[in-house]
Amino acid sequence: MIWMTTKTPWHLWAVGAVAVLWNSYGGYDYIMSMTGGADYMAKAGMTPEQIAHYEALPTWMTAVWAVGVWGAVLGSILLLLRMKLAFPVFAASFAAFLISLIYTYGISGAGEIMGFMMQDGAKVATPMIYIMNGVITAGCAFFTWYAWAMSNSRVLR
Repeated sequence: MIWMTTKTPWHLWAVGAVAVLWNSYGGYDYIMSMTGGADYMAKAGMTPEQIAHYEALPTWMTAVWAVGVWGAVLGSILLLLRMKLAFPVFAASFAAFLISLIYTYGISGAGEIMGFMMQDGAKVATPMIYIMNGVITAGCAFFTWYAWAMSNSRVLR
């Protein structure tokens, strides 16, 4: 049987470009967190308790974080290259993100410290982290679904 693909729809390029830009920020944040450490995190508005939480992550959680971030970057590139592998890579990235949420809010108990940020030297309660996690979850779900849909439509090969 000859494998057939369909013509590339315009939206694949738009979604792929947004995916690369969106997920590149995750890569930037990961690199800066790993290399800049506490200074970078403090400049991003994290409280001392949040920084301590990230600095105490077990190695396996750092690996899960890396899979989530770099899987999303790779999935974005694979999507633009029209490769079917984009779907399972995005799915693995999404699963890693969900594992990180379960660890943070369920296993480690760090959910109690996440709803704060430093502002003008004071610790201020904010729903921003919860909003950000919701937006990231929606983005992960969308990119995973989109890669699945394009794969099923035979746009990806």
